[in-house]
Amino acid sequence: MEHVIGTLALGLLAALVAAAAVVAWRHFHPAEAETEDGGEVAEYMSMMIALLYALLLGLALVSVWELRGDAESHTSTEAGALHQMTVLAEGLPPAQRKQVEAVAERYAVHVVQGEWPAMKQGGDLADSGWSLVRQLRAVAAAPPDATSSQEVTALELLGQLSALDDARRGRESVSQETLSPVLWAGIFVGAVLSVGMLFFFGIGRSPGQLMMAMGMVVLTVFLGLLIHYLSTPFGEVMGVSPDPFTRYFPAAA
Repeated sequence: MEHVIGTLALGLLAALVAAAAVVAWRHFHPAEAETEDGGEVAEYMSMMIALLYALLLGLALVSVWELRGDAESHTSTEAGALHQMTVLAEGLPPAQRKQVEAVAERYAVHVVQGEWPAMKQGGDLADSGWSLVRQLRAVAAAPPDATSSQEVTALELLGQLSALDDARRGRESVSQETLSPVLWAGIFVGAVLSVGMLFFFGIGRSPGQLMMAMGMVVLTVFLGLLIHYLSTPFGEVMGVSPDPFTRYFPAAA
């Protein structure tokens, strides 16, 4: 809630600053008679810039939304595979089952309490997580004296471990991705051009127009911050949470 209030406050502040700039500009540079051709050119330029900027914002939103979707999918798949390993371990000898459950719980605790804070900061994941994956592979192997049903269970465990391995690699990759600096530069420049054209080429001569222009500034700031929050898929505000792990392994919370 704090971030939502902060976002709205920042958008309102930007709108007030832009409105004050327009009022000051009109005061010190009284509008002169505009030719019909000049007005049409300014209107056409404003329309084209707004259209191109809308396309750029759409591209950025799609990119960051897909990034967050991938993060959520990898997290759910990884947690689900880990949980399935503990379920399948019921078909193993009691001692081996306890080993699988213990290593699986340690892995969940490591992910939630160790890796998640690092991913929020965009840091690299330590090799200790992969060490736990190797331990899972070792304890899930069929014992030498395994029965045929236990051998089948061990194969199913390795299948789930393979799914966990792939999901973990995907989660690690997504945690390092972010929106391209080129797109960020385009968003910033486009916002300046759109708002500048809106205010200084014919808009803002009446209170109604000024209010509409201020609304556009608020919307532009809001979309920019939304893209910023979504560009960090494991961030504090709109990032993916480790709930799939804590739901299956309460000790990791």
